[in-house]
Amino acid sequence: MKHYLVYSQLSQKPDSAHEHLDVMCANSVANLGYPSILAYPEKQTSGFNLFPLLSPFKPKKPAQSLVEFYDVQDKLKVLLLSIPQIIDKGINRLNLSTLVCKYYLPIHLKNNIQAVHTRDWNFAKAAVKNQIPTIFESHYFAESPFDQDIVNNPYFRVIITQSELTRQSIIDAGMPADKAIWLHNGFNQSFLERYPEDAQKWRNELLKNDRQYLVIYSGALYPFKGVDLLIDVAKELPNIQFCVTGGTEEQVKHYRQLSQDKQVNNINFLGWIVPRSRLVSLFQAADILAHPHLSGKSANFTNPVKFFQYLASGTPLVSTEIPPLMYFKNTVPVGVWCEPDNPIIFAESIEKALKMYPRKIGGYQENIEYGKEFSWEKRAEKILKYVPELMIE
Repeated sequence: MKHYLVYSQLSQKPDSAHEHLDVMCANSVANLGYPSILAYPEKQTSGFNLFPLLSPFKPKKPAQSLVEFYDVQDKLKVLLLSIPQIIDKGINRLNLSTLVCKYYLPIHLKNNIQAVHTRDWNFAKAAVKNQIPTIFESHYFAESPFDQDIVNNPYFRVIITQSELTRQSIIDAGMPADKAIWLHNGFNQSFLERYPEDAQKWRNELLKNDRQYLVIYSGALYPFKGVDLLIDVAKELPNIQFCVTGGTEEQVKHYRQLSQDKQVNNINFLGWIVPRSRLVSLFQAADILAHPHLSGKSANFTNPVKFFQYLASGTPLVSTEIPPLMYFKNTVPVGVWCEPDNPIIFAESIEKALKMYPRKIGGYQENIEYGKEFSWEKRAEKILKYVPELMIE
């Protein structure tokens, strides 16, 4: 049996959205019934163990810490590619990319995999040269021309990005137009499960000072994501409780201090929530889910996972109008849209949403049903069409 292999480098640290995408790509293909493997380097912690280097193809169940951090289901297998300390420390001329692409891939992986899916350009090129059908993810504007020998090779099947603007950038950099597509991101199946009791526990814990409404933001903690703006929004709505999840410890500390400096006492920064399944019940606890992304270059290529998680939760959302999401402005059943960069207008939109869409314990089925078309599995089905060789055995 040959496998669909997603290659990544995992840190299991907050602020690692692209790692999350890699894991979900592998997880969704496994959920569809295909033999799917998530492969990633693992540093040896001590000594020099030769056995993992000589016999590395040992797919296994992921560790519980990985399951909880990325919220994966039980069909996914992982493949750890051992990295000896002597290589990791740079004593040898070999580096990580060389070891993976010139040793592991052609010698130990090639005969066991049917297709490669990766964000690592070196790994993608090596897979093509080894005549393995290859899917490459590239989510930013192209900075340099593509290698024409690689992108025109029949084993290079498709490059996936997240907006039409980035797709055009990739084509301008030499990618054949028929091999360049853009797809929305998705949500994990766990977001369709309902946790009414856990959601109420969140509300009991988070709603303070007689506040009745809870607004949640989840995601990376950067100004362009609208986190600073959300603090200003909270200041405009002192009777509403705001809570923010995600970010590194340093970012959480920074924004807590910023809130204090601005004398905003109705916004909490909860940090990274593990296990990720707790995030599902938190979304269901909210009255409103906030997507305050600012305008600008970063808004042209983003395709936020949280937006699709928001949909699957069934909780009403308030979102700014940014290019990759404009399709949803007239299609999302339960939501309020507003121009970006303006805390006053965003605050007014929250108040409008609270009046139009009172909280439902079971969520708004309109959003849940609509959102099902944007699961990771639906995304994977579109991608697998480029690998007709991959058959369920």
